[in-house]
Amino acid sequence: MSNSRHHPAAPTTSRDLAAAASVTAHWHDENQIVYASRGVVAVHTEASRWIAPAHRALWIPAGTVHSHRAYGVTRLHFLGLTQNPLKLCEPTALAVSPLLRELLIAYTELSSRETPAGKRMRAVLLDQLATASEQPVRVPAAHDPRLAAVCSALETDPSDARGLEALGREAGASGRTLTRLFRDELGMTFPQWRTQLRLYHALRLLAEGHSVTTVALRCGFATASAFIDVFRRSLGHTPGSYL
Repeated sequence: MSNSRHHPAAPTTSRDLAAAASVTAHWHDENQIVYASRGVVAVHTEASRWIAPAHRALWIPAGTVHSHRAYGVTRLHFLGLTQNPLKLCEPTALAVSPLLRELLIAYTELSSRETPAGKRMRAVLLDQLATASEQPVRVPAAHDPRLAAVCSALETDPSDARGLEALGREAGASGRTLTRLFRDELGMTFPQWRTQLRLYHALRLLAEGHSVTTVALRCGFATASAFIDVFRRSLGHTPGSYL
């Protein structure tokens, strides 16, 4: 992201993005919340990728170079913050309650935010943000060439069910070496990383209108019911709620 643009202020605004549209790499001197009230938004940094449907918002700390991509027709809401109510120094996906959702939509679409009503709304919004729990769908990026080769193969085909020994034979590393690299470099076990990858792709496909059964099979789940179970346990909702 060496060609990133610098926009000192993180804007508070809302905008529509067409399906597959993107916002190129940039960074701000202020913190920012990015929320999609419709569709799904993915945020990419040099270290990881995050994806957020309507039950999640993304926290982008000041100074973080990032880009956005929309999956499905997407309505985006941006909230710029000079303060850090969450005390977070890394990008994070946050759970969005029904109240927080309405506050994010209403506040980012206000024509004047300096009225007494606008200031009261902002105060409530900051209170809600301060108590939002972290709910990531995060796919860290690999740097070791052997690990990167394995991750790339699974990115190409999330339904690939091979274990680390079989994947390692193509990448030139043993299963034991890859297990260590997943833990040391990505901070996850291989099954945890693969689940995050599959959920990432699942949210993209759901936003594009694919059926739950189709998404389950394309993302490597044995059955639709197995996919629904993992999805619910990870995100707190069924995949059908995202269609």
